[in-house]
Amino acid sequence: MLYGYENVFTILLMFLAIIIVTYAQAKVTGSYRKYKNIKNTKNISGFEVARKILDANGLSDIHIVETRGELTDHYDPSRKVIRLSKDIFHGTSIAAASVAAHEVGHAIQDKDNYGYMKIRAKLVPVVNLITYIGYIVIFISALFGSGLVGGVEIGIGIILATLIFQIVTLPVEFDASKRAKQELIKLDILADGEVVGVKGMLDAAALTYVASVVSTLLSLLRLVIMARERD
Repeated sequence: MLYGYENVFTILLMFLAIIIVTYAQAKVTGSYRKYKNIKNTKNISGFEVARKILDANGLSDIHIVETRGELTDHYDPSRKVIRLSKDIFHGTSIAAASVAAHEVGHAIQDKDNYGYMKIRAKLVPVVNLITYIGYIVIFISALFGSGLVGGVEIGIGIILATLIFQIVTLPVEFDASKRAKQELIKLDILADGEVVGVKGMLDAAALTYVASVVSTLLSLLRLVIMARERD
């Protein structure tokens, strides 16, 4: 049974995790809103940015398609397709150029067999399996009234697997942003002053990944404390 101060501490950890993630999300949303309303001087769309960088890197076989939602942009390595949301695909803002270039950064990583990207791809099915099995065990335990025996330990296993995946994701995202900025400068896609906006946009996006790692670490610490005190 948790003592009073330990119970309060675990609650504080939970709220701290929520605050960190919320702040990071607000930061990237705010940056996106800001740079979405600033048009690039060359009036080049996100689609055109992506196409120009892809072709310059010998990736003319990769297609760019429009997808639904906001900030749902991603690179699909299995289908060799870059999916851009409507505002990014058609937009001529600094935000559109930033996001499009970032996703192409992932395509270039794929071409270069970037190590962390390959590791992340291999971790996806493993993490999904651990999470799936973990939740099934917890459900069965609750269904048969076993009092969630081992529930905290299972939760620790799920969060630990998630944490490992998130840590591997960090260098993948940082490197994609680095490549994006390099390509935008090298190909003279944006004016010099606009690259500062690109950095602000991509740095805010990177913050969300860092926040996720910190939040998951706090959640893991919270469960470890619960398991220790229960024992």
